[in-house]
Amino acid sequence: MSIEEKFSRLGTDNAPGQEVRQSAAGIEALMRGEKLEGKPVDFSHGDVDAFLPTPGSFEVFSAGYALGGKQAYTEYRGDYGIRELLAERLASFTGAPVNARDGLIITPGTQGALFLAIACTTARGDKVAIMQPDYFANRKLVEFFEGEMIPVQLDYVNAGNNAGINLGELEDAFKAGAKVFLFSNPNNPAGVVYSADEIAKIAQLAERYGATVIVDQLYSRLLYTSATYTHLRAGNIDPENVITIMGPSKTESLSGYRLGVAFGSKKLINRMEKLQAIVSLRAAGYSQAVLRTWFAEPEGWMDERIRLHQAIRDDLLTVLRGCEGVFARTPQAGSYLFPRLPKLDVSYTDFIKILRLQAGVSVTPGTEFSPHCADSIRFNFSQDHQAAVAAVERLVTLVERYRA
Repeated sequence: MSIEEKFSRLGTDNAPGQEVRQSAAGIEALMRGEKLEGKPVDFSHGDVDAFLPTPGSFEVFSAGYALGGKQAYTEYRGDYGIRELLAERLASFTGAPVNARDGLIITPGTQGALFLAIACTTARGDKVAIMQPDYFANRKLVEFFEGEMIPVQLDYVNAGNNAGINLGELEDAFKAGAKVFLFSNPNNPAGVVYSADEIAKIAQLAERYGATVIVDQLYSRLLYTSATYTHLRAGNIDPENVITIMGPSKTESLSGYRLGVAFGSKKLINRMEKLQAIVSLRAAGYSQAVLRTWFAEPEGWMDERIRLHQAIRDDLLTVLRGCEGVFARTPQAGSYLFPRLPKLDVSYTDFIKILRLQAGVSVTPGTEFSPHCADSIRFNFSQDHQAAVAAVERLVTLVERYRA
């Protein structure tokens, strides 16, 4: 693969916040009717002004700044005192020990952790099993490191209380030589949570075929009523074959600090530190201090945050399900909805552009998460409640206007 081909696969036009860079040439000619007025809403990412960061986060950041060089120039894998604190909290949360010294690294966001984890497990020609649909960066990173993707389908539509992983396809991927399996739980974009049985079978298959599993658990704290969560690392799987990725950027609205963590296999964490040393040196030193507030929020704070998000989720689902032909499974966790749209008179790609230009509503196309999801859109509903509902009402209005 040439360098030009490699970077051509890393398109960013549909990445969160990048929509404004898209060309709108020819779109106005497709538009029908008047522009819909209302507060613009960018559903491609959450609104940190609608949900404020963890209480005390700025004060802790300021205290880190006051420490000066001691906080600015940490180990490449992060300040050891903070890692000790996190190891204890993450072990309690996930149900398995975390080695603060050798088994945990602080990274520039969970995106940084994902990059390092894939980079340290995937070389040219290596086979990697990935879910479809799943987080858009997964396939792009595997392609960038010239690995060979083996897709595993997630039938979240017909899965009942399960996430919907096709375990037969996962085993076939391992039989075909995949030594890495990469997935998000809760799933981004569908918001489904893998059942205890699904997680147990993933662990069994990984053990049977000696595969490494990278699990992105970014939204594992934002669980809605009746949802239960099973941590892969707490099950019957070799701890040296698992990397868990988490961070406070979403549920806790600390995205501006660019913080993530990866923990698990000592061998892989060591590789990740070596790579981080030449990519970014470390997560921003002063920002690392903010992790002291993680899992230490005021009593009742997390419950209230979940309650508010669930209320938005439910109201948006009511609006969407009032539109004939729209399908939307209820997310069990996280802040994403992934509805399927009915057939339209314009392409789904053009409709998404029309939606932004004619209604002030930005969403992410489903094809970012799987080539099979052209009729789906993803939006992050961690927004101002009233503005989000009004925006989805405008979306429904345009669906009716452009319905086939």
